[in-house]
Amino acid sequence: MSMGVDNGNLRVAVIGMGQRSAIAKHVAEAVAADPALRAQVVAVADVTEAGRERGRAEYPEALVVEHHRDLTGQVDAAIVTTPDRTHAEIAIDLLRAGIAVYLEKPLAITVEDADAVLNTAAETGTPLYVGHNFRHAAVVRLMREIVDRGEIGEVKAVWCRHFVGNGGDYYFKDWHADRANVNSLLLQKASHDLDVIHALGGGDTSRVVGMGSLSVYGAVTDRRDRSGELMGDWFSHDNWPPLAQTGLNPVVDVEDVSMVMMTLDNGVQASYEQCHFTPDYWRNYTVIGTEGRLENIGDTGGGVVKVWTHRRGWDTTGDREYPIDGVEHGHADADLLTMTEFLRSVAFGEPTELSPIAARAAVAAGALATRSLRAGSVPIDVPPLPAETIAHFSRPATHTTRPSTHTTRRTTQSLSPTHPAQTVGS
Repeated sequence: MSMGVDNGNLRVAVIGMGQRSAIAKHVAEAVAADPALRAQVVAVADVTEAGRERGRAEYPEALVVEHHRDLTGQVDAAIVTTPDRTHAEIAIDLLRAGIAVYLEKPLAITVEDADAVLNTAAETGTPLYVGHNFRHAAVVRLMREIVDRGEIGEVKAVWCRHFVGNGGDYYFKDWHADRANVNSLLLQKASHDLDVIHALGGGDTSRVVGMGSLSVYGAVTDRRDRSGELMGDWFSHDNWPPLAQTGLNPVVDVEDVSMVMMTLDNGVQASYEQCHFTPDYWRNYTVIGTEGRLENIGDTGGGVVKVWTHRRGWDTTGDREYPIDGVEHGHADADLLTMTEFLRSVAFGEPTELSPIAARAAVAAGALATRSLRAGSVPIDVPPLPAETIAHFSRPATHTTRPSTHTTRRTTQSLSPTHPAQTVGS
């Protein structure tokens, strides 16, 4: 579905002016890079006065309101970057109001809420996009290219280890530390990687088992309310070691180390490990197929993906390696690609790489793994979505009569290899 936008201009709102609202800056970047695209942030909503003040400062000509419901009739699309527990309610309200939704991941913090959002999108026909930007990260695109070329044969296992070295600052000093707001960090943090595991494995989780505990940060007794602050106000690499952290959130009851085992619906076996008190911050994937395996060393520009395709003993060099492009820190490049994809899908009805059904699969894996680990690591099967909801998101996108004259880099599935292999030792 495409939107009938005012005079061809897509009117965009930002809902929630917290740390992640910075992704809305990519609206202007996307327009600057795409001559066919016209979009502008014209409104901001935040339930706090501090957030509204940030909105006025960031977008001085925008309408600033307290509640997202005040945006009905004022905008065509909204970027939702509010705390996770609010995602489902806000998204459902916007979809019913006919406002296209860019919903920051995770889609929701329970399977039930995720399904309610998708069912509402299917019922209303209003565009829904979930910002799983990491699918557009250079390292993920590269690994998918290697898999799609068949370099390691048929994928049978996917593993991911996530060393969340900034976890104490990112997740344990504000609302993220409270289960009531996030359920667990297997949603807020792991949804990226669970989604990528599904992409690399070619299927979605059908059965899941979780293990985990609050192993370190629960012992830190220095706590305080940081209302009105953002993560940038307290972040420092000098906040080390973990037990020396100060000013943790008054409520800390999410796990700081967790492990997930998954069986995908195509039989692929997968695992995910997350630790929030490591000194280093990066994620390491291993994908094993019938003819070899790949592994990334580093997950941003400057890193490499190595491929092993011959038998031997231990060997850190591999048979081939491919350089990872993109930014050297963070994921601004993936954010821009994601925002551009959303805007073009709303303005022109173009199909998207990112799928709400895939976002639901990540929520299901994370939420049910959390339920499993808190219930003694019992295996849990993922319930199916209604057939009519699946059918809605499986239909081809509807294009407007306004043709696009701009060619943009399309999805990973259509990418040709762009990274020349480097033969080790050459």
